[in-house]
Parts: sequence; structure tokens; C-alpha cells
Amino acid sequence: MTDRPRPDTGRNSGIHRLKAAKATICAVVLTMCSPAANAARTTITPAIPSAQDAPIALLIDLSSGQTLFARDIDRRFMPASMTKVMTVFTAFEWMHRGKLFPQQVITVAPDVFDKWHGVGSTMFLPKDARVTVDQLLHGITTVSANDGAAALAHGAAGSIAKWVAAMNREARSIGMTNSHYGTPNGWMDQGGTFVTARDLATLATAMIERYPDLYRRYFGARTLTYNGITQRNHDPITGVVPGADGIKTGFTNQAGYGFLGSAQRNGRRLVMVVATSPTGRQRNKAAQEFMEWGFDAFDSRLLFGANTQIAKAKVQNGGLSRVKLVSPRPIRVDVPKGTHPEVGLKVRYFGPLRAPIARGEHVADLIVSVDGKEVGTRPLVSDRAIGTATIVQRIFNGFARWLP
Repeated sequence: MTDRPRPDTGRNSGIHRLKAAKATICAVVLTMCSPAANAARTTITPAIPSAQDAPIALLIDLSSGQTLFARDIDRRFMPASMTKVMTVFTAFEWMHRGKLFPQQVITVAPDVFDKWHGVGSTMFLPKDARVTVDQLLHGITTVSANDGAAALAHGAAGSIAKWVAAMNREARSIGMTNSHYGTPNGWMDQGGTFVTARDLATLATAMIERYPDLYRRYFGARTLTYNGITQRNHDPITGVVPGADGIKTGFTNQAGYGFLGSAQRNGRRLVMVVATSPTGRQRNKAAQEFMEWGFDAFDSRLLFGANTQIAKAKVQNGGLSRVKLVSPRPIRVDVPKGTHPEVGLKVRYFGPLRAPIARGEHVADLIVSVDGKEVGTRPLVSDRAIGTATIVQRIFNGFARWLP
């Protein structure tokens, strides 16, 4: 039999009404303090952050491949919880290879629970909890769960050490040449974990471009409810800067405050790093103003649409003597607003090109320059497959080379 609520009477009724009133007041205060509410009341002034607010700063445009601003981007620093982006990227890679699945259930190991229960940011995993990879990834990306990152690492790889080794392999494979990971969650490890702003931008680029659907699924949520507890995301730009959707904050006393962030607007995708800020307020202000500056200070010009022929390349020993080169994505160039510089284009081949060539194979690069200065490189691919030439095709191609 189900118990039914009964009306409150007497003194208890007054107590309950008082609690309800307090809850209403708290809800109003939380709403007024939320990033979305602040966004409605606060105008963000586009600006490059000062060296005091963000000693390390980098802003790139994935749509053009250009670096819009860079300061001390090869200086090593401790990423703190930004480490978790590599844990998430490693999970995406394993999911892509069939080694990990979103609905795969992981049991929180006793030693993982004992070490990480209540340590730093947490999703409050219960002891011996059975939790899906999907839930753990949401916990890591939304509330920076230290326990979630450790549970995922141990459950997926069999030990945290094996997972960390996989993180470092993935980092090297995408070109993070000046970084190393010692933990899956960025907890202090006597300097064993370090990155650079350039490498973090490389990581964000690889994650967003390889796995756009997974990125949309797991990043940009404002809150997470798990185990009956609702927590909010501390991302300083999502819900504040239009188009922002992540990525990850970081803080320890040793590392200071940092943020790896991204936003998409009007066909442009920007990625930003601010790091070693002395306070959270300075980091948040720098992140918001920096991202707005990236959108405000430049005009984005479309050079070529996706899959538009950009050039042709000669093919040796192929069924066809030439192949069309296209970009799988639109190619853009950023120029300072209000200026009209000369934009130059140059195609660099990986050649000579020899058959066979697969459709979509990366065979050349388009180098974009502005007023003679190289600003970006975009990959060009073959628009079709070209097999090895038959004897008849070789004879025909030989004659064709002599024709005007």
C-alpha cells in the first residue's frame, strides 16, 4: 500500500511553509548568480587578455587553420583538470576502435573508491557502483569528476597505469610533442603531468574534428544530476559567450587557473587556451573577452566551399593522368576587420603522385598566405579513386602527354 501525503496542521505546517519559502529564495539567488543570467545583464568587451590575467594565451580558428593570437604557447605548465580532456579523447579513440562502448558497465573498484571518494571535484560515485561509460564521460566533462576519471581509467584498461600509458600514446600520435601525462584526472603528481598551450590546442582540434558527434554529446552541458545530486558546470564561457560549448577548466594551487575552450559562430570554430591565471575571476574574464575578440576582430572570408575543385595534380602510372584536388571542408581565411590584404594560395604536393590513389586520400596541402605571410595550411584530397593503369591506358596516357 502506498502512503499518501496528508495535509500539514498546526506548528509543523508553519515550519514546512518556512522551508518552502527559503527554498524559493535560494532558487532565485541561484538563478541570479547563474552564468546565463549574468550573460543577459553583462556586456562582454572583446579584448586580448593581459599578461597578468592570462600569462599563457592562445587563440586559433579551426575553420581557417590560423593562429589569431599566441603568447608563451610552448611554455610547459601543469594542466590540472584539463588533463581530463586527454582521458575523454582516449575514450573516444577506444570507442571508435570498438575497445570501449557507451553503455558498457564499469564497477568502481574498491581501491579506486578509497582513493578518490570525496577528493576534489567529484560525481559522488558510491562504493562498488555499477556505472556506464556514458555516465562517467558526462561526469568527467560536466563536473570534472576526479572519481569518474579514475573509475573509467581503471575499468577500461584494467589499471590506471595502463590507461595513462594509452593517454601518452594517443598524445604522441596526434602531435603533442611537448606534453606528458601521469594521471587520468590531473591531480597533483609532483610535475609528472605537464602540457603546453600549443599541445592543448592540438588535442582540442583532433577531438572536435575527428569526433564532432561525440563532442556535441559530451561537452557543453550546464548541469549534471547523478546519484540524486545536481551540480553545475564551471565552464566560464558556455551559456555566456554565444556559440560556446566547452571545453574544460583546470585549477590546483600549483597550477593556477586555466581553461581550454571552444565556440562556434557564423561558420567559424575557435579554440582558446588561457593558463596560469592567478585567480578564477581573472581567468574567467580573460576567457570570455578573448573569445569575443576572436569573433569580433576578424572578417572570415570563404575561399572555397566543401568538395570544390581547387587544383589538379598529375598522376603517374594511373588509369587517369590527372586527379582533381578538393577540400572536404570549406576553406576560409581570417583578415583583420576593415582591411583588404592580398590573399595568396599555393598547392604543395606529396609527390609525384603515383597510382593507386584512394578517393579522399590526403595527397596535397593548400598553403594560404596574407600579404605574403603564411597563415594556414589545409589538407587537399583526391576527388576519386584512381587505379593502376593497364597497358592500353599507359599507351594512351603517353600520347596524351604530347598533346597541347
